[in-house]
This record gives sequence, structure tokens and C-alpha cells, in this order.
Amino acid sequence: MADNSKYYVVKKKALPEVLLKVVEAKKLLESERAVTIQEATEQVGLSRSSFYKYKDDIFPFHDNTRGKTITFVVQMDDEPGLLSGVLKQIADYNANILTIHQTIPINGVALLTMSIEIPADTRDISEMLEEIESKSGVHYIKILARE
Repeated sequence: MADNSKYYVVKKKALPEVLLKVVEAKKLLESERAVTIQEATEQVGLSRSSFYKYKDDIFPFHDNTRGKTITFVVQMDDEPGLLSGVLKQIADYNANILTIHQTIPINGVALLTMSIEIPADTRDISEMLEEIESKSGVHYIKILARE
């Protein structure tokens, strides 16, 4: 029997459109821009049956991370100031760095592994990760764990 309780972190660009529309419909309902599920699904172009099928299975990453710890790896160029820029980004989002390890750069590229605590008052962590990943010199971010 398949284990239906496993979780995966998937980037938005890898999700099918139907799942993104479910998230949009849920946001409309939460913001009260739609009073009924019928209204919300019509506004985003989604069938009600698809909404009900997936509504409990998808949520924005930040909704379930506050008050948690996440561990991620960042591949980045060995450039002066880049690491301090990444650390400042984390501080700007009020997240607490618990552990940090940077490998010795090889061919001008280093891996940074960090565990951060995300207090309940922290802003949207998915935005923070996107901002870090968009920095010049950052190759990618991969989330390794969430507790």
C-alpha cells in the first residue's frame, strides 16, 4: 500500500496548473474575495471537483513553516560579500540561524548548508528563498529538511 502521508517540497514551476489554481481559490476564500467555493473556482477557472480533490493536499510552503526549522543548501560563487548578503536576507526576514557550514570553494563555487528557525512572526519564507536564489552568484537553493 502506498504511503499517502509523505511530503515533498516542489518548486512552483514544476506544479501542474490545476494545483496552482487550487491554491488561488483557497486564497480567494481566505481573503473573502469569494464567498463560496463555487465563486472561487469560477474566478480561477477550476472545477469544484478538482478543488475538493486537492484542497487538503496543497498549501503554500510558508503556511506550514512558521515556528519550524528548515535546513537547506545553497550553491554559490565564492565572491566577496555574497555570503554576508545571504545572511542579511535571512536577518531581514527575522529568521534565526541555528547552524551554518560553508565548504571550501572548489573552482570558485562553494556549498553553504544552513538550518534556520522560523519564528511565528517571520514573513513569507518562500519569498526569502526566492530572493536569495535570485541573487547574482547564487546557483540554486535546495531544501533538505523541515522539522
